[in-house]
Amino acid sequence: SNYYQASVGTRWLRWALGLSERLWPALAVRGAYRLFGTPLPPKWLHRRSTALAGWQATPWAFEQASITLYQPPPAPHGPVVLLFHGWGGHAAQMLPLAEALAAQGLRPMLVDLPAHGKSLGGTSNLPQFARAIEYLTARLHQQGHDVGTVVAHSLAANALAFAAARGLPVKRLVLLAPPASPHEYTRLFAHVFGLSERTRTRMQQRVEAREGILMRQFEPESVGPRVSAATLIVHDREDRINRFADAETYRNAIPGARLLETCGLGHTRLLRDEQVLAAVVAHARA
Repeated sequence: SNYYQASVGTRWLRWALGLSERLWPALAVRGAYRLFGTPLPPKWLHRRSTALAGWQATPWAFEQASITLYQPPPAPHGPVVLLFHGWGGHAAQMLPLAEALAAQGLRPMLVDLPAHGKSLGGTSNLPQFARAIEYLTARLHQQGHDVGTVVAHSLAANALAFAAARGLPVKRLVLLAPPASPHEYTRLFAHVFGLSERTRTRMQQRVEAREGILMRQFEPESVGPRVSAATLIVHDREDRINRFADAETYRNAIPGARLLETCGLGHTRLLRDEQVLAAVVAHARA
């Protein structure tokens, strides 16, 4: 909340949405819907990054956007480990983990999800993240790859749990700093941009109607009991984006799930912490 409210752009959008709510409520709902689906920070900030120079980038058309898959040079011959960034993130954030996996003979593949990194698309959402994970995994299986483990950070971890509950054909999952409630995130979004509860409710209903699924269906109590893959959850006590209690909710909902607690790493530093890297590698090799 503090991150977005500190932005001049956010204050301007807050003013514009507030004016629309008073003068043209339907326009405010459409504007909020568009803004809710727009990843922030914007993806163009990361497009000139050279972190993945040398990795083979393959764009795959997906819905009205694309997915970009990155494979290491040279690619190890071990089982594939797919790695997904979170909302507003990009594939290079998962590079330290990919390098740790490759060093142990596994074959990491990094992904820019729709509307992120070098992938096409201006907007996305949680249901599309879940569909992208399912599609990419299925396509790799079709090409003869052995996808043994899928690792996902933040919102993509929520999407991964949902996909696993729908029968994603992998043996192991790693959920890094997962959020438990997309419904609660709409309330945070409304708070940041000064939206009334009426506008927030109508925006949520618009998302659910267009995607054909309710946000409550993504929560741990709904998906957890149907996840059969061996699951490792990693979450930091001082995460200011997603609460540590969210990880505990997932641990309690997913049969046999194991929770690794860290302290002092926040939301993104755990992606490059040596203890976390070692735990994820050990889980993927189990």
